[in-house]
Amino acid sequence: MPETSAQGPTQPTPDEDTTHFGYETIPKAEKEKRVGDVFRSVAARYDIMNDIMSLGTHRLMKRITIEYSGLKAGQSVLDLAGGTGDFSLRFSSIVGTRGKVVLADINDAMLAVGRDRIIDQGSSQNIFIAQVNAESLPFKENSFDCVCIAFGLRNVTNKPSALDSMFRVLKPGGRVLILEFSKPKNELVKKTYRAFSALWPLAGKIVADDSESYRYLVESIRMHPDQETLQTMLEDANFKECKYYNLLNGVCAIHIGFKP
Repeated sequence: MPETSAQGPTQPTPDEDTTHFGYETIPKAEKEKRVGDVFRSVAARYDIMNDIMSLGTHRLMKRITIEYSGLKAGQSVLDLAGGTGDFSLRFSSIVGTRGKVVLADINDAMLAVGRDRIIDQGSSQNIFIAQVNAESLPFKENSFDCVCIAFGLRNVTNKPSALDSMFRVLKPGGRVLILEFSKPKNELVKKTYRAFSALWPLAGKIVADDSESYRYLVESIRMHPDQETLQTMLEDANFKECKYYNLLNGVCAIHIGFKP
């Protein structure tokens, strides 16, 4: 476990061969499998647990994120780390039959849930499914008007590589949207949120019979870069006009960057 301060755990400083998995420092080669195991475990109950962990506010945050997408009929969007298809279904109705939505995730179990949901809702006419690694997207350069990744970037081993890959597949003028847990700005909100999130492993045990996966999710949130650091990472990946919008006082944030 990393050192702690009054604000909580501090980010470890991995060397070139290691990274963090929650509070653990592990070999980079192990992270993809371990994160994969977490999401295979939680896939069937993922949406239910989202409601519990966010007290339903994730629905509002997703609606706000979609408003920032700027998507229009006939455009194309990559829903990266899209898992159970929540965003893809919403994007589908915006871009219409002339548009294209690619639901992409590295995890087969999450994609299976998303595929079944899309078929059940009869929305498969413009949604395509791809199992991909965000660090090396297999799509052609300049393919998408928007790349959206929601609650997924913190699980990526090499975040700069993923941002570079997103930049490459965006069309000029396209935008990246990142919805992710972040750092509250108000001390009272911060303390309340930390106390509430500490209960998630217990909720995971009760609802999904899996406390360890939700312990990792809590730790991964706390180790994720803050708003300013992530904005700098976007700028380093050559995105322009980068900005972010705090939600719930910074419990979450929407980051936006454009490809010139």
